[in-house]
Amino acid sequence: MYSQRIVVQSIKIKKQLRLTLFVLFWCSGLLYADAVIDIFSPDLFNKVEKEYNQEARERVEQWQQLVLSVQAEKEEEKLAQVNRFFNRVRFVDDIRVWEQEDYWATPIEFLGRNAGDCEDFAIAKYFTLRALGIAPEKLRLMYVRALKLKQSHMVLAYFKEPESMPLILDNINKQILPANYRRDLQPIYSFNADGLWAAKAQGRGRKIKNKGGHSAWESLMNKIEHGH
Repeated sequence: MYSQRIVVQSIKIKKQLRLTLFVLFWCSGLLYADAVIDIFSPDLFNKVEKEYNQEARERVEQWQQLVLSVQAEKEEEKLAQVNRFFNRVRFVDDIRVWEQEDYWATPIEFLGRNAGDCEDFAIAKYFTLRALGIAPEKLRLMYVRALKLKQSHMVLAYFKEPESMPLILDNINKQILPANYRRDLQPIYSFNADGLWAAKAQGRGRKIKNKGGHSAWESLMNKIEHGH
């Protein structure tokens, strides 16, 4: 009976990941005929190894193990494990990794190259936590101003309750802290599939637009809604 529950849970996790990774392929403009693959299948691992190398395959396999191992944990533990896992990846600007000024990588691309910029860290954490069952209204991709670095930056914000102080998952400061402890970050705006929020003090904000609000996110949602 116990082994049957594990098998059923594994199937559910794979279905969740297949959906979220399918979404992210759209978001990155990478959806093509053979991109709809069975996430965490032997075909995927073989494809990663062929496209990148054996080490990349091992990183994706470790990602699979992460998702399987923390599925039953409390949300705070999921945040900690996912944040720690992706923060091991090297920070490298898009122009060096992709020869583009701004490129949103899928988690597989991010792990395949073992490098990415702040958007890639935040996106990988977002979709992994969604695959782990955390509700979309609790997660927002947040653009901020990194005051010490004097540059734009993206982090992932987690709201335990709608009006609670969000926790910040970041690749600069690897410790998960409430937004009011991150005086080095000035919120600009945040978004997820439900809408766009103008930022106020401490990471909270006023909703100013429904269903997206960021051009890449709006494009993503429009394509999915129209079945393309």
